[in-house]
Amino acid sequence: NVGKIVAEKAAKFLTPTTLELGGKNPCIIDETASIKVTAKRIVWGKFINCGQTCIAPDFLIVNQKIKDKLIHEIINQIKDIYGDDPQLSESYGRIISKKHIDFLSTLLNNENIIYGGKIDSDNKYFEPTLVEIKDFNSDLMKQEIFGPILPIYEYKDFNEIDKIINRYRDPLALYIFTKKRKFGEKFLNNYSFGGGAINDTVVHIANDRLPFGGVGNSGMGKYHGESTFKTFSHFKPYISKPFWIDVPLRYPPFKKKISFLKKVLKLIQ
Repeated sequence: NVGKIVAEKAAKFLTPTTLELGGKNPCIIDETASIKVTAKRIVWGKFINCGQTCIAPDFLIVNQKIKDKLIHEIINQIKDIYGDDPQLSESYGRIISKKHIDFLSTLLNNENIIYGGKIDSDNKYFEPTLVEIKDFNSDLMKQEIFGPILPIYEYKDFNEIDKIINRYRDPLALYIFTKKRKFGEKFLNNYSFGGGAINDTVVHIANDRLPFGGVGNSGMGKYHGESTFKTFSHFKPYISKPFWIDVPLRYPPFKKKISFLKKVLKLIQ
């Protein structure tokens, strides 16, 4: 909403804008994905900065054949990276404010927490938390989380994935974990999203040769590296010509000149 307000205000003065907004970034894992590497990269991408990055995986869509194994490995990776008590880890961040902690805690109301959930509001600590979801009607799934809560949904077939992605159109990021090239290409070719990665998370933002930005509901315009200069520059085209050559064919009257051009074209043909 803030982005729309900014765009509306800027439009009154014909001021161009580049808007990086948000959304719910899906992360799809099929049955061929490497469980350990997938879990490690998801944990890194989701819980870096305590989940407070705009391109963090917002929720997982996991093939039912590997869901339990993946959850088990995600828990293992959380412990390996942040220890049995992440609150004691120097590598685990804190929530920006108590207000945001209160917001995040309300998202857990009536949810099936399968790991984590510990909150220390005074110290702005929110434990890495996994939630198993069965539908998309709760407050948790109606807005961008922007915190260390990771909802997990199991799918049976591609039609389910398609419905979910179309429910959350134009995310800022989308991630796919698979060993099947065609499975990954389905998402690249058929869905609109700002950017993403196959078999990793978040890393595309680190490459300054890649433009970064949203599309549709997740924003407009792009920046990073060369794209930043293009975004914040006006390309001013012009031509500089000498006085000594001035082709008469460009000036009226054209009747005799057209007749001459027709004769030339006939000779060429």
